[in-house]
Amino acid sequence: MPKEVASYADSTPSHAASEQAIRTDLAACYRLAAHFRMTDMTYTHISARLDGREEFLLNAFGLLFEEVCASNLVKVSASGEILDDPAGVGINAAGFVIHSAVHAARPDIKCVMHTHTAAGMAVSTHPDGLLPITQHAMRFHNRIARHAYEGIAIDLAERERLARDLGEHNAMILENHGLLACGRTVAEAFGTMYYLERACQAQVAALGGGVKPLMPSRDAIEKTSNLFHENRGKADQRDWPPLLRMLDRIDPSFRN
Repeated sequence: MPKEVASYADSTPSHAASEQAIRTDLAACYRLAAHFRMTDMTYTHISARLDGREEFLLNAFGLLFEEVCASNLVKVSASGEILDDPAGVGINAAGFVIHSAVHAARPDIKCVMHTHTAAGMAVSTHPDGLLPITQHAMRFHNRIARHAYEGIAIDLAERERLARDLGEHNAMILENHGLLACGRTVAEAFGTMYYLERACQAQVAALGGGVKPLMPSRDAIEKTSNLFHENRGKADQRDWPPLLRMLDRIDPSFRN
């Protein structure tokens, strides 16, 4: 197993040490997205804000998620200037629009994750969005936003509407498009997306059966949602170290 590198969840006084930790966690998040089949070839994106700076890291536009590592992430300024691009292939313009909107509006958010999975896209077309028909979905009851489709997100003016629609939520359905999840750490953003994706998969399967699904009582839904909210972050921090260990067993090159 390679030498341990500090996680983004750890506190570090040095910008250099902090950036390396963030790079490692973000690269791990890309590999986990690939492992759990939440990718769309070279499209979609995950970003992480660098501590104390108006800069964030994004994937190089032309690499599969399974190819992303700490050293080939692209550093981008808040205005869209590419500050460091080791692969020399630039970034996805839509990625900049979506991620810069969230990072600018939400200083509490460090990581933003966007996906185009089959289940996420399917639920994004549902008039009622995510239904509280499973325990995973109840996690997002009254805690998920929606943003109307405006076309491929390359118009900088859309950033204001993306930020407005997200509000204080950490998850959002991009209608006719896909899913978006945020977190105070990379671990939290990944955990939010993982359970949002699973909830969408379950909804598609349940509605595909041709039988109206059971709807829990309003009290049960509220109780479950509040319990998840009160304990937010704890499970993500508990799950992150074993997820990193799994990646180290499979392919530790994400740390490079």
